[in-house]
Amino acid sequence: MYQVRGDHVGIIDVVDLSKYFAVKKGAFSKQASVKAVDGMTFAVKEGSVFSLVGESGCGKSTVARLVLRLIPPTSGAAFFDKRNIFELKGDSLREFRKSAQIIFQDPFASLNPRMTVYDTLSEPLRIHNVVRKSGLRDRVVSLLESVGLQADVLGRYPHEFSGGQRQRICIARALSVSPRMIVADEPLSSLDVSIQAQILNILQELKKRSRISFLFISHDLRVVQYFSDEIAVMYLGKIVEHAKAEELFGNPLHPYTDVLLSSAPKIRPDEGRARTILKGEVPSPIDIPSGCPFHPRCPKRFEPCDVIIPRLEAPAGKEFSGRLVSCHLWNSY
Repeated sequence: MYQVRGDHVGIIDVVDLSKYFAVKKGAFSKQASVKAVDGMTFAVKEGSVFSLVGESGCGKSTVARLVLRLIPPTSGAAFFDKRNIFELKGDSLREFRKSAQIIFQDPFASLNPRMTVYDTLSEPLRIHNVVRKSGLRDRVVSLLESVGLQADVLGRYPHEFSGGQRQRICIARALSVSPRMIVADEPLSSLDVSIQAQILNILQELKKRSRISFLFISHDLRVVQYFSDEIAVMYLGKIVEHAKAEELFGNPLHPYTDVLLSSAPKIRPDEGRARTILKGEVPSPIDIPSGCPFHPRCPKRFEPCDVIIPRLEAPAGKEFSGRLVSCHLWNSY
């Protein structure tokens, strides 16, 4: 049974959250389910960065949309300040929408091409009555300056900006209503490497000067290591390992985590751990293997892996205090 570390209650507490999508395998076959998210539990602590990592298709973005209540869950709950967000209505839901903002992967697709920068940034201020009409322009200019842009861009449209500039505008929009939590869904993946560093520095500075919490979603382990406080590794809709950033990168316990870290790009070929090549393809989320979902590709599989699903729990030993791993190598079965 998964337990949140200690007695701390996070700003967001996700409890046994699942999302299944109904699909048909063929024209005459019965309906099946894609288990995009399958029984996940974690907490995003106040003022910290909690990251989800894993291969494409493992369910990271679905978690983001569930936590923001953009899609309904199949089962489970997500609590914001101890209130289930899927039960919020009226003013309570409106306050949650204000408190939890998102930065999307594609900054161009997430900006209205017919709205100027001023319109884009002032709209949430007007909707949530954050400032008076007379103070709108000053607040918008302040938001732009906080992400390294100037007032001379107020009348311009999204197509007039580079990808990095558009993402800065998206960050400013997310900050406009003074949120308590930001969900960043692959916010750097569509940008050039040099621009990624600039945007990451903006997020890092924001983290230092505010108490905003982040649910950060990425497949780039270099970024995750630099920016995160805690990390959960996902595989086929489940968390397979959860640890503090320095612990996970220093000593990965789950074989899948070890493979991910070994495959991360290195400046020199001889630095870091030896590269491990996985055999086979990621199983279909419609036909998840019995036992441990990772066992068909795992280089360390042994007898119970094929038939027994490992629990996500703390490994034995004081040196692993606070860590969680779903693997028969470390846990009882």
